[in-house]
Amino acid sequence: MKAGVGLFSALALFLLMGAVFTQRTRPKKPTKKPFVPQPAVAAEPEPQEPTDFPPPILGPPSIFPDCPRECTCSQSYPNALYCENRNIRAIPVIPPRTHYLYLQNNYISEVTAESFVNATEIRWVNLANNRIHRIDKKVFEKIPALLYLYVQRNHLKEVPSGLPASLEQLRLSRNRISKIPAGAFNKMGNLTLLDLYYNQLSDSDLEKNTFKDLKSLMQLNLAHNVLKKMPAGIPNSLIQLFLDRNRIEGVPKDYFKGLDHLAFVRLNYNQLSDKGLPKAVFNVTTLLDLQLAHNQITSVPLFNAHLEHLHLNHNAIESINGTQICPYSLQADLSDLSLVPRLRYLRLDGNHLSPPIPLDVIMCFRHLYSIVI
Repeated sequence: MKAGVGLFSALALFLLMGAVFTQRTRPKKPTKKPFVPQPAVAAEPEPQEPTDFPPPILGPPSIFPDCPRECTCSQSYPNALYCENRNIRAIPVIPPRTHYLYLQNNYISEVTAESFVNATEIRWVNLANNRIHRIDKKVFEKIPALLYLYVQRNHLKEVPSGLPASLEQLRLSRNRISKIPAGAFNKMGNLTLLDLYYNQLSDSDLEKNTFKDLKSLMQLNLAHNVLKKMPAGIPNSLIQLFLDRNRIEGVPKDYFKGLDHLAFVRLNYNQLSDKGLPKAVFNVTTLLDLQLAHNQITSVPLFNAHLEHLHLNHNAIESINGTQICPYSLQADLSDLSLVPRLRYLRLDGNHLSPPIPLDVIMCFRHLYSIVI
């Protein structure tokens, strides 16, 4: 009897629990929301200036009412306008009192005449390290008294036209110049320095009369271009001629004839060989410093007794004969030391030579105080 009652109780409890579980609702599966197309968002306009340009830096307040906000005007130097390192894109209007204008290290892309309308007294303009690809020739009509123009490290593809006759120094190094317009240097008789280093000038870009009117030129730098020949028509006023890192293979026999002031010649890193160097081509009375390093020369060229520095390092020289290169006979009486060759520095390292230095070299060049071998 007790066993029956216990069985009945267990069965009733089981049925009651099943009823409870059946009353629980199962959770519904989440339903996906219907796709509603979003209206198209208009694209933002492209910035007018490259995003790598930092914002312009404004100068401090000035006592000069005509001082551009992008520049600094010093009370101590009222004729100078300092606009360098300001991140400016365009040249501001230059005050009439300006003689010295500093605009280097900016983002200027072109130079127009509007900025120089009243700046007729400018003597010095520094535009180095910008992004200039064009200089309006009318600019120079506004500044006819300009003496120094520095435009190195820019994007010019040709020498600017309309340069003023007053100009004394023109620096155009590290551009992309491959053209010198006809007459670009006409009537520039006051120019003393012309720097065209590290451009893309070839022989066809240098005409016979390109430098004809440069009667006062003292330094010409054509290094690091693509020249294969010595430039023609060099003015006889020249003192320094720099032609390093070209592809020059030789020097014409009488190339230096008439260059009565030439003292420094640099032809390092070219393709010079004995075949392209006539025997006495460097026997120039005025020459003081001759640099022929990093070429293909196999013998020491003859040179004048007045030469003081000779660089022949990194060539293919295998021997040096003091008797052959000495400007005078070793048997001559040279009690007067003013007649002794003036060579003081001789560099021969990087050749196929080894010590000791030949005695006849020492006997000839008595002023020689440094020789690198």
